[in-house]
Amino acid sequence: MGQNPPSAGQSELQVTEDVGAAVLSDSFRRFADVVPLMLWRSDPNGEAVHHNECWLAFTGRTLEEELSLGWREGLHPEDFERHARIVATALTAREPFSVEFRLRRHDGVYRWLLDTARPLIEDGRFLGYLGSCFDITDRKHAEEHIERALAEKEALLAEVYHRVRNNLQVMVSLIGLYGRAAPDACRGSFEALGQRVRAIALVQQHLHEAPHIASIDLRDYLRRLASGLGQLRRAGRIGVQVDGNGNGLVEPRTANALGMIVAEIVAECLDATAETVACSIAIAIEAVPGMPTTVTIVSNVSDVAEPARQNVPKLGPRLIAAYASQAEIAVSGDASAANPLLLQLPMPRVGEAG
Repeated sequence: MGQNPPSAGQSELQVTEDVGAAVLSDSFRRFADVVPLMLWRSDPNGEAVHHNECWLAFTGRTLEEELSLGWREGLHPEDFERHARIVATALTAREPFSVEFRLRRHDGVYRWLLDTARPLIEDGRFLGYLGSCFDITDRKHAEEHIERALAEKEALLAEVYHRVRNNLQVMVSLIGLYGRAAPDACRGSFEALGQRVRAIALVQQHLHEAPHIASIDLRDYLRRLASGLGQLRRAGRIGVQVDGNGNGLVEPRTANALGMIVAEIVAECLDATAETVACSIAIAIEAVPGMPTTVTIVSNVSDVAEPARQNVPKLGPRLIAAYASQAEIAVSGDASAANPLLLQLPMPRVGEAG
Protein backbone atom coordinates (compact mmCIF):
# COMPACT_ATOMS: atom_id res chain seq x y z
CA MET A 1 0.00 0.00 0.00
CA GLY A 2 1.50 3.37 -1.05
CA GLN A 3 1.95 6.39 1.13
CA ASN A 4 2.52 10.06 0.23
CA PRO A 5 5.47 11.77 1.89
CA PRO A 6 4.50 13.96 4.84
CA SER A 7 3.83 17.57 4.00
CA ALA A 8 5.58 20.47 5.69
CA GLY A 9 4.71 20.68 9.36
CA GLN A 10 3.62 17.06 9.60
CA SER A 11 5.30 14.70 12.12
CA GLU A 12 6.97 11.46 11.05
CA LEU A 13 4.60 9.76 13.49
CA GLN A 14 1.51 11.43 11.98
CA VAL A 15 -1.30 8.99 11.31
CA THR A 16 -3.14 9.52 8.01
CA GLU A 17 -6.30 7.89 6.75
CA ASP A 18 -6.03 5.76 3.62
CA VAL A 19 -9.22 3.93 2.60
CA GLY A 20 -10.33 3.81 6.25
CA ALA A 21 -7.09 2.25 7.55
CA ALA A 22 -4.46 3.91 9.71
CA VAL A 23 -1.13 4.11 7.91
CA LEU A 24 2.15 4.69 9.69
CA SER A 25 5.22 6.43 8.35
CA ASP A 26 8.01 4.23 7.01
CA SER A 27 10.49 5.81 9.41
CA PHE A 28 8.38 4.80 12.42
CA ARG A 29 8.08 1.24 11.13
CA ARG A 30 11.84 0.98 10.57
CA PHE A 31 12.50 2.35 14.05
CA ALA A 32 9.97 0.07 15.76
CA ASP A 33 11.22 -3.06 13.99
CA VAL A 34 14.84 -2.67 15.13
CA VAL A 35 13.98 -1.94 18.78
CA PRO A 36 14.81 -5.10 20.82
CA LEU A 37 11.50 -5.12 22.74
CA MET A 38 7.86 -5.68 21.88
CA LEU A 39 6.27 -2.46 20.57
CA TRP A 40 2.75 -1.75 19.38
CA ARG A 41 0.81 1.24 18.13
CA SER A 42 -2.96 1.85 18.16
CA ASP A 43 -5.33 4.24 16.47
CA PRO A 44 -7.63 6.65 18.39
CA ASN A 45 -10.17 3.83 18.79
CA GLY A 46 -7.62 1.62 20.56
CA GLU A 47 -7.26 -0.83 17.66
CA ALA A 48 -3.75 -1.96 16.73
CA VAL A 49 -2.23 -0.44 13.60
CA HIS A 50 1.24 -1.91 14.06
CA HIS A 51 3.17 -4.59 15.96
CA ASN A 52 6.92 -4.62 15.51
CA GLU A 53 9.11 -7.56 14.46
CA CYS A 54 9.96 -8.41 18.08
CA TRP A 55 6.24 -8.80 18.87
CA LEU A 56 5.63 -10.94 15.77
CA ALA A 57 8.63 -13.15 16.59
CA PHE A 58 7.14 -13.69 20.07
CA THR A 59 3.63 -14.61 18.90
CA GLY A 60 4.65 -16.41 15.69
CA ARG A 61 1.80 -14.69 13.84
CA THR A 62 1.73 -12.34 10.85
CA LEU A 63 1.21 -8.61 11.13
CA GLU A 64 -2.15 -8.95 9.35
CA GLU A 65 -3.32 -11.44 11.99
CA GLU A 66 -2.33 -9.12 14.84
CA LEU A 67 -3.80 -5.86 13.50
CA SER A 68 -6.99 -4.28 14.86
CA LEU A 69 -8.16 -6.56 17.70
CA GLY A 70 -6.72 -9.74 16.20
CA TRP A 71 -3.80 -9.84 18.63
CA ARG A 72 -6.27 -10.39 21.49
CA GLU A 73 -6.77 -13.96 20.27
CA GLY A 74 -3.52 -14.71 22.09
CA LEU A 75 -4.68 -13.26 25.43
CA HIS A 76 -5.17 -15.73 28.24
CA PRO A 77 -8.92 -16.21 28.77
CA GLU A 78 -8.63 -15.36 32.47
CA ASP A 79 -7.00 -11.99 31.67
CA PHE A 80 -9.28 -10.95 28.79
CA GLU A 81 -11.98 -9.01 30.66
CA ARG A 82 -9.58 -7.38 33.12
CA HIS A 83 -7.31 -6.19 30.31
CA ALA A 84 -10.25 -4.84 28.29
CA ARG A 85 -11.61 -2.97 31.30
CA ILE A 86 -8.29 -1.28 32.12
CA VAL A 87 -7.64 -0.27 28.51
CA ALA A 88 -11.21 1.03 28.00
CA THR A 89 -10.96 3.19 31.13
CA ALA A 90 -7.64 4.67 29.99
CA LEU A 91 -8.88 5.18 26.43
CA THR A 92 -11.92 7.13 27.62
CA ALA A 93 -9.71 9.42 29.72
CA ARG A 94 -6.86 9.35 27.17
CA GLU A 95 -4.45 8.63 30.00
CA PRO A 96 -1.35 6.40 30.25
CA PHE A 97 -1.94 2.88 31.49
CA SER A 98 -0.02 -0.16 32.64
CA VAL A 99 -1.39 -3.68 32.75
CA GLU A 100 -0.06 -7.20 33.32
CA PHE A 101 -1.45 -10.06 31.25
CA ARG A 102 -0.57 -13.44 29.81
CA LEU A 103 0.00 -13.73 26.06
CA ARG A 104 0.41 -16.97 24.12
CA ARG A 105 3.92 -17.40 22.72
CA HIS A 106 4.67 -19.05 19.36
CA ASP A 107 5.22 -22.39 21.12
CA GLY A 108 1.80 -22.28 22.80
CA VAL A 109 3.15 -21.33 26.23
CA TYR A 110 1.55 -18.36 27.98
CA ARG A 111 4.04 -15.76 29.23
CA TRP A 112 3.37 -12.84 31.57
CA LEU A 113 3.90 -9.41 29.98
CA LEU A 114 3.98 -5.94 31.51
CA ASP A 115 2.38 -3.59 29.00
CA THR A 116 3.02 0.15 29.43
CA ALA A 117 1.37 2.62 27.08
CA ARG A 118 1.28 6.37 26.65
CA PRO A 119 -1.14 8.46 24.59
CA LEU A 120 0.19 10.16 21.46
CA ILE A 121 -0.93 13.79 21.30
CA GLU A 122 0.02 16.06 18.39
CA ASP A 123 -1.28 19.58 17.91
CA GLY A 124 -3.91 18.83 20.54
CA ARG A 125 -5.18 15.79 18.63
CA PHE A 126 -5.27 12.32 20.21
CA LEU A 127 -3.67 9.91 17.73
CA GLY A 128 -3.83 6.71 19.77
CA TYR A 129 -1.34 4.87 21.97
CA LEU A 130 2.27 3.74 21.74
CA GLY A 131 3.05 0.80 24.01
CA SER A 132 5.88 -1.51 24.96
CA CYS A 133 5.82 -4.96 26.58
CA PHE A 134 8.36 -6.68 28.83
CA ASP A 135 8.36 -10.37 29.65
CA ILE A 136 7.98 -10.57 33.45
CA THR A 137 7.24 -14.29 33.71
CA ASP A 138 10.28 -15.03 35.88
CA ARG A 139 9.31 -12.21 38.26
CA LYS A 140 5.72 -13.47 38.48
CA HIS A 141 6.90 -17.01 39.20
CA ALA A 142 9.19 -15.66 41.92
CA GLU A 143 6.29 -13.72 43.45
CA GLU A 144 4.09 -16.81 43.36
CA HIS A 145 6.85 -18.83 45.03
CA ILE A 146 7.18 -16.20 47.75
CA GLU A 147 3.41 -16.15 48.29
CA ARG A 148 3.33 -19.94 48.61
CA ALA A 149 6.29 -19.86 51.02
CA LEU A 150 4.59 -17.20 53.14
CA ALA A 151 1.36 -19.19 53.20
CA GLU A 152 3.27 -22.29 54.29
CA LYS A 153 5.09 -20.25 56.94
CA GLU A 154 1.82 -18.84 58.26
CA ALA A 155 0.35 -22.34 58.43
CA LEU A 156 3.43 -23.60 60.27
CA LEU A 157 3.36 -20.68 62.70
CA ALA A 158 -0.33 -21.31 63.37
CA GLU A 159 0.36 -24.98 64.09
CA VAL A 160 3.28 -24.11 66.38
CA TYR A 161 1.18 -21.51 68.19
CA HIS A 162 -1.68 -23.95 68.80
CA ARG A 163 0.74 -26.59 70.11
CA VAL A 164 2.44 -24.07 72.40
CA ARG A 165 -0.94 -22.81 73.65
CA ASN A 166 -2.15 -26.34 74.38
CA ASN A 167 1.07 -27.20 76.21
CA LEU A 168 0.85 -24.03 78.28
CA GLN A 169 -2.73 -24.85 79.22
CA VAL A 170 -1.57 -28.28 80.42
CA MET A 171 1.18 -26.61 82.44
CA VAL A 172 -1.31 -24.23 84.09
CA SER A 173 -3.52 -27.18 85.03
CA LEU A 174 -0.59 -29.14 86.49
CA ILE A 175 0.60 -26.12 88.47
CA GLY A 176 -2.90 -25.68 89.84
CA LEU A 177 -3.12 -29.33 90.88
CA TYR A 178 0.24 -29.23 92.66
CA GLY A 179 -0.62 -25.88 94.23
CA ARG A 180 -3.82 -27.18 95.78
CA ALA A 181 -1.95 -30.16 97.19
CA ALA A 182 0.95 -28.07 98.52
CA PRO A 183 1.24 -26.74 102.08
CA ASP A 184 -0.46 -23.42 102.73
CA ALA A 185 2.88 -21.61 102.89
CA CYS A 186 3.71 -22.67 99.30
CA ARG A 187 0.39 -22.02 97.61
CA GLY A 188 1.14 -18.36 96.94
CA SER A 189 4.20 -19.34 94.91
CA PHE A 190 2.21 -21.87 92.88
CA GLU A 191 -0.48 -19.27 92.18
CA ALA A 192 2.13 -16.73 91.10
CA LEU A 193 3.76 -19.33 88.82
CA GLY A 194 0.39 -20.20 87.25
CA GLN A 195 -0.33 -16.54 86.56
CA ARG A 196 3.05 -16.13 84.86
CA VAL A 197 2.44 -19.12 82.61
CA ARG A 198 -0.92 -17.60 81.64
CA ALA A 199 0.92 -14.36 80.85
CA ILE A 200 3.38 -16.28 78.65
CA ALA A 201 0.42 -17.73 76.75
CA LEU A 202 -1.03 -14.24 76.31
CA VAL A 203 2.29 -12.92 74.96
CA GLN A 204 2.38 -15.75 72.39
CA GLN A 205 -1.24 -15.09 71.42
CA HIS A 206 -0.61 -11.41 70.64
CA LEU A 207 2.56 -12.23 68.71
CA HIS A 208 0.57 -14.70 66.65
CA GLU A 209 -2.16 -12.12 66.02
CA ALA A 210 0.26 -9.41 64.84
CA PRO A 211 -0.62 -8.28 61.27
CA HIS A 212 3.00 -8.67 60.12
CA ILE A 213 4.88 -11.25 62.14
CA ALA A 214 8.29 -10.42 60.60
CA SER A 215 8.02 -6.71 61.47
CA ILE A 216 5.85 -5.96 64.51
CA ASP A 217 4.45 -2.52 65.32
CA LEU A 218 5.70 -2.13 68.88
CA ARG A 219 3.14 0.43 70.05
CA ASP A 220 0.17 -1.55 68.72
CA TYR A 221 1.56 -4.82 70.11
CA LEU A 222 2.20 -3.46 73.62
CA ARG A 223 -1.22 -1.77 73.76
CA ARG A 224 -3.00 -4.99 72.84
CA LEU A 225 -0.88 -7.01 75.24
CA ALA A 226 -1.34 -4.53 78.10
CA SER A 227 -5.11 -4.65 77.65
CA GLY A 228 -5.05 -8.44 77.85
CA LEU A 229 -2.78 -8.49 80.88
CA GLY A 230 -5.10 -6.03 82.62
CA GLN A 231 -7.95 -8.57 82.37
CA LEU A 232 -5.90 -11.64 83.19
CA ARG A 233 -5.89 -11.04 86.93
CA ARG A 234 -7.62 -8.54 89.18
CA ALA A 235 -9.61 -7.17 86.22
CA GLY A 236 -10.26 -3.45 86.46
CA ARG A 237 -7.58 -2.87 89.09
CA ILE A 238 -4.55 -2.76 86.79
CA GLY A 239 -4.00 -0.03 84.21
CA VAL A 240 -1.20 0.03 81.64
CA GLN A 241 -0.67 3.17 79.56
CA VAL A 242 1.50 3.19 76.42
CA ASP A 243 2.76 6.57 75.15
CA GLY A 244 5.84 8.05 73.51
CA ASN A 245 6.99 9.09 70.05
CA GLY A 246 6.97 6.81 67.05
CA ASN A 247 5.81 3.24 66.72
CA GLY A 248 9.00 1.29 66.23
CA LEU A 249 9.12 -1.90 64.17
CA VAL A 250 10.77 -4.87 65.86
CA GLU A 251 11.47 -8.48 64.99
CA PRO A 252 9.61 -11.31 66.79
CA ARG A 253 12.32 -12.19 69.31
CA THR A 254 12.50 -8.56 70.47
CA ALA A 255 8.71 -8.30 70.73
CA ASN A 256 8.58 -11.59 72.63
CA ALA A 257 11.19 -10.44 75.15
CA LEU A 258 9.44 -7.09 75.65
CA GLY A 259 6.12 -8.85 76.14
CA MET A 260 7.62 -11.12 78.80
CA ILE A 261 9.20 -8.13 80.56
CA VAL A 262 5.93 -6.18 80.60
CA ALA A 263 4.09 -9.28 81.83
CA GLU A 264 6.60 -9.65 84.66
CA ILE A 265 6.28 -5.98 85.64
CA VAL A 266 2.50 -6.40 85.79
CA ALA A 267 2.83 -9.59 87.86
CA GLU A 268 5.28 -7.97 90.27
CA CYS A 269 2.95 -5.00 90.69
CA LEU A 270 0.00 -7.27 91.49
CA ASP A 271 2.03 -9.53 93.80
CA ALA A 272 3.20 -6.50 95.78
CA THR A 273 -0.25 -5.06 96.43
CA ALA A 274 -3.44 -6.19 98.12
CA GLU A 275 -6.41 -7.29 96.00
CA THR A 276 -8.24 -4.02 96.71
CA VAL A 277 -5.36 -1.83 95.54
CA ALA A 278 -5.23 -0.52 91.97
CA CYS A 279 -1.94 -0.66 90.06
CA SER A 280 -0.79 1.59 87.23
CA ILE A 281 2.10 1.08 84.86
CA ALA A 282 3.37 3.67 82.36
CA ILE A 283 5.25 2.62 79.21
CA ALA A 284 6.94 5.20 76.97
CA ILE A 285 8.33 4.31 73.53
CA GLU A 286 10.89 6.52 71.82
CA ALA A 287 11.41 5.42 68.21
CA VAL A 288 13.60 7.72 66.13
CA PRO A 289 14.56 6.56 62.59
CA GLY A 290 18.19 5.47 62.46
CA MET A 291 18.51 5.28 66.24
CA PRO A 292 17.94 2.40 68.69
CA THR A 293 14.38 2.36 70.02
CA THR A 294 14.07 2.79 73.79
CA VAL A 295 11.25 1.69 76.08
CA THR A 296 10.84 3.20 79.56
CA ILE A 297 8.60 1.52 82.16
CA VAL A 298 7.44 2.92 85.50
CA SER A 299 5.38 0.86 87.95
CA ASN A 300 3.49 2.90 90.56
CA VAL A 301 3.27 0.55 93.56
CA SER A 302 2.25 1.95 96.93
CA ASP A 303 4.97 1.44 99.54
CA VAL A 304 2.36 0.95 102.27
CA ALA A 305 0.20 -1.55 100.39
CA GLU A 306 -0.21 -4.97 101.93
CA PRO A 307 1.29 -7.71 99.65
CA ALA A 308 -1.35 -9.80 97.93
CA ARG A 309 0.55 -13.04 98.52
CA GLN A 310 2.85 -14.14 101.30
CA ASN A 311 6.06 -16.15 100.79
CA VAL A 312 6.27 -15.37 97.07
CA PRO A 313 9.93 -15.05 95.95
CA LYS A 314 10.79 -11.76 94.25
CA LEU A 315 12.35 -12.98 90.99
CA GLY A 316 11.32 -10.04 88.80
CA PRO A 317 14.76 -8.41 88.35
CA ARG A 318 16.42 -11.74 87.52
CA LEU A 319 13.69 -12.73 85.07
CA ILE A 320 13.71 -9.33 83.36
CA ALA A 321 17.48 -9.50 82.95
CA ALA A 322 17.19 -13.00 81.47
CA TYR A 323 14.45 -11.98 79.00
CA ALA A 324 16.43 -8.89 77.95
CA SER A 325 19.63 -10.91 77.46
CA GLN A 326 17.87 -13.36 75.13
CA ALA A 327 16.97 -10.51 72.73
CA GLU A 328 20.17 -8.45 73.21
CA ILE A 329 18.23 -5.68 74.97
CA ALA A 330 20.28 -3.35 77.19
CA VAL A 331 18.50 -2.93 80.53
CA SER A 332 18.91 -0.61 83.53
CA GLY A 333 16.71 0.61 86.39
CA ASP A 334 14.07 -1.13 88.49
CA ALA A 335 10.78 0.36 87.14
CA SER A 336 10.32 2.61 90.16
CA ALA A 337 9.39 6.28 89.79
CA ALA A 338 12.87 7.26 91.03
CA ASN A 339 14.69 4.75 88.80
CA PRO A 340 12.56 3.82 85.73
CA LEU A 341 13.30 0.61 83.87
CA LEU A 342 15.10 1.64 80.66
CA LEU A 343 15.26 -0.85 77.79
CA GLN A 344 17.37 -0.08 74.73
CA LEU A 345 16.41 -2.34 71.83
CA PRO A 346 18.90 -3.66 69.29
CA MET A 347 18.81 -2.17 65.82
CA PRO A 348 16.73 -4.37 63.48
CA ARG A 349 18.82 -6.73 61.40
CA VAL A 350 18.79 -5.96 57.68
CA GLY A 351 15.80 -7.56 55.96
CA GLU A 352 13.99 -8.53 59.18
CA ALA A 353 12.27 -5.29 60.19
CA GLY A 354 11.79 -2.19 58.11
